[in-house]
Amino acid sequence: MITISDKATAVIKDLIITNNDRYEGYRTAAEEAKDLDLKTMFTRFSNQSNQFGSELKRYITLDESPQDETSASGKVYRAWMDLKAAVSTNDRKAVLSSCEFGEDVALSAYKSALEENEVSAEISMLIRKQKEEILQAHNTVKAMRDAI
Repeated sequence: MITISDKATAVIKDLIITNNDRYEGYRTAAEEAKDLDLKTMFTRFSNQSNQFGSELKRYITLDESPQDETSASGKVYRAWMDLKAAVSTNDRKAVLSSCEFGEDVALSAYKSALEENEVSAEISMLIRKQKEEILQAHNTVKAMRDAI
């Protein structure tokens, strides 16, 4: 593990929490979804966030890691709670709209992290890679929503 600044640690912790929220949101949605294609996609995105969090945790010490912490307040939490509510109504368009909003929030967190300029080139590359994959997820969700 490389030594990083307190600001860089804070940036990484924020992204871990964002991924924990995304993981929980999609995990819950996968459990509740009735449509097999949505269930499969939600499971894939949940696993993706779990992997992203693990990749980020490599750069901070165990005592600095937020572990399974989620935001419990604010925009990110609301986005995934809206998803949970939409899934329970089985309204496919509402579910996908909620997913897109959640992905917008995650992308915003990644954009902010990259603007901080507090992380090493190695960590910045990882953040950019993860952001690109979340953008792909966003575009997939948006295309499915727009097709309805």
